[in-house]
Amino acid sequence: MARDFNPELHEWDEKNGSIRIANEVVGVIAGLAAMEVKGVYGMSGGMVDGITELLKKKNLSKGVRVEVGEKETAIDLSIIVGYGSKIPEVAVDVQENVKRAIESMTGLTVVEVNVHIQGVEFQQEELPPEEKRVK
Repeated sequence: MARDFNPELHEWDEKNGSIRIANEVVGVIAGLAAMEVKGVYGMSGGMVDGITELLKKKNLSKGVRVEVGEKETAIDLSIIVGYGSKIPEVAVDVQENVKRAIESMTGLTVVEVNVHIQGVEFQQEELPPEEKRVK
């Protein structure tokens, strides 16, 4: 039977050892939680020769910078939003979803979730073959 984990009630004696969650684990959780939010088109791996590198589901820890302490963590996310999305609403939803996911999965307290909007993705519809101008 599974137990519910409550970090406030859980006491761990140091003689039992220690638990350390890797930055990469927290980064993947944050990336997945961010991608769940409506309006997020992808994660941004940063600027490469002036072009934002788009990372959809290949490597979700890219575009995420994490600082993990013993009890707390801070996260920086670089995202690309879809055209037509309300950027402030998407950013707040990302902050809330990432905080909730990390705190529930790791027991760490999230002190910051900084969202950096790196770009806007325009969905381009391709014309049907008979309507193309050039053949």
